[in-house]
Amino acid sequence: MFSFCPLQGALSDSSASQSLLELDGGVKILIDVGWDETFDVEKLKELGKQAPTLSLILLTHATVPHLAAYAHCCKHFPPFQRIPVYATRPVIDLGRTLTQDLYASTPLAATTISSTSLAEVSYASGYSQAASADNTFLLQPPTPDEITKYFSLIQPLKYSQPHQPLPSPFSPPLNGLTITAYNSGRTLGGTIWHIQHGLESIVYAVDWNQARENVFAGAAWLGGNHGGAGGTQVIEQLRKPTALVCSSRTPDATLSRAKRDEQLMESIKLCIARGGTVLIPVDSSARVLELSYLLEHAWRKEVAKDNDVFKSAKLFLAGRTISSTMKNARSMLEWMDDSIIREFEAFADESRRNNRRDEGNHQTGPGPFDFKYLRLLERKAQIEKILQQSDDTEPRAKVILASDTSLDWGFSKDILKSIAADARNLVILTEKPNFEPNHKPSIARTLWEWWKERRDGVATERTSNGDTFEQVYAGNRELEIETAERKGLEGDELNVYQQWLATQRQLQATLQSGGTTMLEAPGDVLDDADTDTDTESEGSDTEQQGKALNIATTMAQASRKKVVLRDEDLGVTILIKKENVYDFNVRSKKGRDRMFPVAMRRRRADEFGELIRPEDYLRAEEREDAENQEAGQVNTNNQELEGLGKKRKWEDVGTAGRGRGGSGPNKRPHHNDRRRLSAGEADAAPFSENGPAGDDLSDLEDEEDETLNGPAKLVVTKETIPVRLRIAFVDFSGLHDKRSLTMLIPLIQPRKLVLVAGGRDETLALAADVKKLLTAQSTGTESAIEVLTPAVGTTVDASVDTNAWVLKLADPLVKGLKWQNVRGLGIVTVTGLLLPGGEFQPISEAGDGDAAKRQKLEDSPETPTSTALVKTGTNTSPTTTSLPTLDLVPQTLASSLSVRSQAAQPLHVGELRLADLRRAMLSAGHKAEFRGEGTLLIDDVVVVRKSTAQGGRVELESVGLPSDTMPGTTSGGLLDAAMKVGGTFYAVKKKIYEGLAVVAGA
Repeated sequence: MFSFCPLQGALSDSSASQSLLELDGGVKILIDVGWDETFDVEKLKELGKQAPTLSLILLTHATVPHLAAYAHCCKHFPPFQRIPVYATRPVIDLGRTLTQDLYASTPLAATTISSTSLAEVSYASGYSQAASADNTFLLQPPTPDEITKYFSLIQPLKYSQPHQPLPSPFSPPLNGLTITAYNSGRTLGGTIWHIQHGLESIVYAVDWNQARENVFAGAAWLGGNHGGAGGTQVIEQLRKPTALVCSSRTPDATLSRAKRDEQLMESIKLCIARGGTVLIPVDSSARVLELSYLLEHAWRKEVAKDNDVFKSAKLFLAGRTISSTMKNARSMLEWMDDSIIREFEAFADESRRNNRRDEGNHQTGPGPFDFKYLRLLERKAQIEKILQQSDDTEPRAKVILASDTSLDWGFSKDILKSIAADARNLVILTEKPNFEPNHKPSIARTLWEWWKERRDGVATERTSNGDTFEQVYAGNRELEIETAERKGLEGDELNVYQQWLATQRQLQATLQSGGTTMLEAPGDVLDDADTDTDTESEGSDTEQQGKALNIATTMAQASRKKVVLRDEDLGVTILIKKENVYDFNVRSKKGRDRMFPVAMRRRRADEFGELIRPEDYLRAEEREDAENQEAGQVNTNNQELEGLGKKRKWEDVGTAGRGRGGSGPNKRPHHNDRRRLSAGEADAAPFSENGPAGDDLSDLEDEEDETLNGPAKLVVTKETIPVRLRIAFVDFSGLHDKRSLTMLIPLIQPRKLVLVAGGRDETLALAADVKKLLTAQSTGTESAIEVLTPAVGTTVDASVDTNAWVLKLADPLVKGLKWQNVRGLGIVTVTGLLLPGGEFQPISEAGDGDAAKRQKLEDSPETPTSTALVKTGTNTSPTTTSLPTLDLVPQTLASSLSVRSQAAQPLHVGELRLADLRRAMLSAGHKAEFRGEGTLLIDDVVVVRKSTAQGGRVELESVGLPSDTMPGTTSGGLLDAAMKVGGTFYAVKKKIYEGLAVVAGA
């Protein structure tokens, strides 16, 4: 049994993806932690409620719609960091750079503080006028170091690697849950998840692409290296799942990869030929690899042809963390298509030959992601510098790939504001933008609507192959652009924020054991010096257990948070926790409050012995550095606590993490700065004609933002600009088309199909088309596959009735079983006597200790018990206290069951493929050929048919003989024909049985 609930991205034009799967036993799996460009915190409320009950989290793609909210949840939802997260290595690394780019580009990602909590604080503090203003106080965003820490908690997996994950501390047992990642195409490390739990087999596939691209291999439905056309049948692991969760978002028009690339390059060529600037909004982690690779290699090809148009144009890629993205891409070539691997191997072979030929000359051609013409830009000052060149008397054509696709944050919005007034310029949209009915449309969505209307004139162009494409004139329309900025708090606003911050700290300080473990330092986790051992004692009374544990946790928290505890909260531990206290009244006390407390140091150990504390083995100079750093951190914390309710100077706020080795907290050194030459620029320098040595872009620095880490509010400014440029649309989203989906679903053969991640109209239309297709293939009868289209927040039952019983197998029965391995599964037929399960007798409080120990041992989940699943009952949940037992048949009943046992027929397990049967008959010397679909003719006398309407039933027929001619008559020709038919018939039957696994009857 399992249920499915989409938290975001179902029957909606928003591309954000969040799905919740609840399996049997209360196991909850969250797949994706996506967001959209609105960064609406209300969309994460349901996720915050479900966080304390989640067992694990799976991530599919390194894009904003799939993991943009992960860092926000880790910082603001306390249980989130304790939940195990699994993803592929590219998703982890590229997701980290994407999240850092997101928070460095826009303050909207930090989200604002709830107006309700601010109103309560302002009313209680008397600052009602400041709190009555708009709710624009920003939460503290995660720092780059925190983002790195959050993504380091994710467990990496490889493709086709079955893994049994670990549950979260507050999760029920997973009971053998297995997850496996398969390539989904479209992005680097993109994943189709296969989840196996008991009899439930779930395939979760959103935003996949079956077609191969320049960088990414196709989805792994049909096998192959990482995917693509590895065969004509879906791989065994993804076939016939209980449920297939698939995205319904498909491109409006389907183009081949060659035509798509040609349209993009022709659009660029026409614009740069007239001296214009081309802006291509793109994400900074996933699809940017496909576009950057395509443009770089197109420039190499055209410059080699001595094309003046491309030689005079400049090519740029702008993003705040784009050099890290490209550095990660260079180290993950094995995750890409085979063509990239072959290109890299050819580049490596050429380098070795050149080095052997001339040891002093190490120059060779660039590799797949060693850019020769594509220049990486990471700072706003560099963007402004190259855009100023467009205002010269002789402007130079440019092509700029810039983050992000929505044009609401990132460098793409700044570039659009600079080039919008020139009719020679061009914006190429690469995917259909999101649309939220309750929010203002993004800039990309507005431009896409203008392109779709085609109201202000259309320029129809032709490619070299004769295909037509359109560029729409914006027609001097006005576009309203909103710019979000951080502004420091001052006056009453700062007082309200500090009071709210103090309230939040007090709430965290009084959290009980469930949430405070999140806040412990690594040293406290390894060694609890201040925790009493008697909290784990079995002999202590249970009346004070919960209270004592909460007090111990609060005291450990108080030692770090400087929270003042009352004497009555300390209890008897006041004798050792407080100075100059020598007496404690034990009258009318119970349990441990009647004994003198003893603080014992608990030593943590594992199977190798006592855990080693690395700080105990530091060198003297390392110890001094650690002490100085700790002292500085303590002083900072003390200043923050002392400054509650007081106004602080800006130079004392938010200095952590900003300095780069300078002398002051607000000083940014310009010597030995790693960002002056990024990794991508350094690698491209030997091959670059316009690289760091050709201009002064690498020396430009952005102005330091004083409110980067301090308390701030959100200030939104609006401006209206005229738009005269051209708009083009070339679909580079890399999503599967409807043809691929309708072709694969009959091959996958899911029991239930769940459609998510798409608009209402396209989802419902696709569901209707799939139902018609499946009904037509089932020869007019009602299709057995149920198609579900749940809305956001709607829970649907996606399980299938399996009619399974959970039984205990008696030890004598288990010893006599002879298992047969069939495709990795053990199969055996069993004849036994089913006995009702015995219930344990209740143990009274005055019962003896042996009975209590025996009861505890029998209830322990670690007790080994043989369990069988028998497909002949009703669907019930296993219990640890009462299970029916299957035992051997007693001798008194064996005689009455002997006849039935002898009548047990053998089971034939497996599936016959006519192509395999044809090869087997040809190898045996027979003649075999196909005659129509699903019909195999052997020796012109035996016909083998496979009926898809009856679940793959195999029918075997032979030619008839005259009734007056039987074997043994004088007609030699007919006798030979009869012998031929009989020999072929039994030979075919033998080959069919050899292709199936036969499990003998019990």
